[in-house]
Amino acid sequence: MTYTCTELEAWDKDYVWHPFTQMKTYKQERPLIIEHGNGSYLYDVEGKRYLDGYSSLWVNVHGHNHPELNQALADQAQQISHSTLLGAANVPSILLAKKLVELTPDGLTKVFYSDSGSTSVEIALKMAYQYWKLKDAERYANKNKFISLREAYHGDTIGSVSVGGMDTFHKIFKPLLFERIEMPAPYTYRMTEDNDPEACKVHCLTELEAILREHHEEVAGLIIEPLVQGAAGMLTAPDGFLHGVRELCTRYNVLMIADEVAVGFGRTGTLFACEQENVQPDLMCVAKGLTAGYLPLAATLTTDDVYNAFLGEPHELKTFFHGHTYTGNQLACAVALKNIELLERDDLIKTLHEKISFLTQRLAAFRDLPHVGDVRQRGMMIGIELVRDRVTKEVFPSSLAVEHRVILHARQNGAIIRPLGPVIVLMPVLAMSIKELDELLIITYEAIKTVTIEVEQTI
Repeated sequence: MTYTCTELEAWDKDYVWHPFTQMKTYKQERPLIIEHGNGSYLYDVEGKRYLDGYSSLWVNVHGHNHPELNQALADQAQQISHSTLLGAANVPSILLAKKLVELTPDGLTKVFYSDSGSTSVEIALKMAYQYWKLKDAERYANKNKFISLREAYHGDTIGSVSVGGMDTFHKIFKPLLFERIEMPAPYTYRMTEDNDPEACKVHCLTELEAILREHHEEVAGLIIEPLVQGAAGMLTAPDGFLHGVRELCTRYNVLMIADEVAVGFGRTGTLFACEQENVQPDLMCVAKGLTAGYLPLAATLTTDDVYNAFLGEPHELKTFFHGHTYTGNQLACAVALKNIELLERDDLIKTLHEKISFLTQRLAAFRDLPHVGDVRQRGMMIGIELVRDRVTKEVFPSSLAVEHRVILHARQNGAIIRPLGPVIVLMPVLAMSIKELDELLIITYEAIKTVTIEVEQTI
């Protein structure tokens, strides 16, 4: 089939409904249509090159069009592309499950596959709920609720939205959702006057303990993104906060669910974020970087204790009645195995240390921009919060679309990045070179500087 760029643009606007996109605005602009990728770069249908500054929504690890990942996919397709995991097994899913158990925190011994971060969370919630009913239905009859952080985001299924706390995304669906208990998020920049992480940590953990003291008999689990709340605007937790949450969950007999969908596979500077505070969750969700940006695959890992509660005779109906058509898909699992092989062979996590230090050093200049209120970084995850007034921390009115204008400016100069509310997010491909990281920062800096000055002059 032959087609022109103009035809593609028209068909895109006529037929495609894009996620998290106001289509009325989208249709008023020229769409960015990606045709191919190579390394740290994406190329549109007109041949223009862009740095992938958000890892194609936080998934790309080794770069686009990686020859060994391509080959792993092709080799598996020559054998079989898919067979069901319902009551049967396949080779790549077995090998990958074994590898994930070896790599993740101690105590996580069982792997349940699905297709996305949202579904991995949905599974964790259902497992946690059913676990208590199977353990002692009478004693734990009231353990039906979950705790999550303010501004939490854990996905888009009804269950994962129920434990979400972002009104912008979730408010409209409230009549469909089950009840959650909200705890404060460690948003140091807006919670303290002088950016005091220790005071922020103490406040949040004190509030959590008060909640657990009163409600622990009603709480099945607590779900948290370890170290960084991604969609909330790259909120970086103070040191020791995650460990404190784990201790409180243990003390009050509540399952801890670590949502490592965004932060896993090197994003925070270690393979998994929980490693940095030696935390062992009861359930752990992984996706995004699991296949290095190639195919949809997710996994929910849990302990022998949780798994064993579901064991019984068929007539006892202790089975976990959940599954997806493409659960444990061979193509996805084969690519995930190759991804992990490359991570280990190339010692990618260690190579991140120099990049993280470089980013930290270069990001200091952003703090001098008059409309940058805060710069948050944990490993390769960066949030630059824009404000109209640094003293009051007032943000620009949404009607001015400042963040969107910053994104468009960056795109015109060769980088693709995305905002989260008033926060400009950088999530570079992990394999991106220092030179490419420098280029990305230069483009982003100029975009923020130019747009905010222009906007301020018009107000």
